[in-house]
Amino acid sequence: MRPDRLLLVGVFGAPQGVRGEIRVKSFTGDPKAIGAYGALTDATRSSVFAFERLRALKDDMLVVKITGFETREAAASLTGVEIYAGRDRMPPPGEDEYYYADLVGLDAVTATGERLGRVTHVSNYGAGDILEIAPDGGGETLLMPFTRAVAPTIDFEAGRIVVEPPREVAAEPDAP
Repeated sequence: MRPDRLLLVGVFGAPQGVRGEIRVKSFTGDPKAIGAYGALTDATRSSVFAFERLRALKDDMLVVKITGFETREAAASLTGVEIYAGRDRMPPPGEDEYYYADLVGLDAVTATGERLGRVTHVSNYGAGDILEIAPDGGGETLLMPFTRAVAPTIDFEAGRIVVEPPREVAAEPDAP
């Protein structure tokens, strides 16, 4: 786990009012916790965002005031910008919990040690977490459900994740 990694914690939405406030969709467990991580940044680390204040709007939506953004137009320039916090500012994950960013870059190997490739992304489109694994020799990305049955062992010190492909993925296609 690299402490210099960035974790996506939210995204700026539309401006709110005329005094530089803007909506933020928070991806943190407690939406207001996004304000506890100190100054935040964009994906390139070229902009820094310090929240002067925040208030809940509804569910995971907040309204925030950012230092240096005094007008509606200034706030509107942030619409759609993703907000990141440094991995080192995050609380440690619980047992059997992982930050997606910690999984990216791990070598994916089978239980017998056969290398499948490297984890390039973890996605969730509503039906559960999916590991995206880029094969070493190129070719089509492998998509594996991120479940205990498919990924029973994660060894951060060794930089690897053991992947046991489901039977339907591991089976050879029928010959013509």
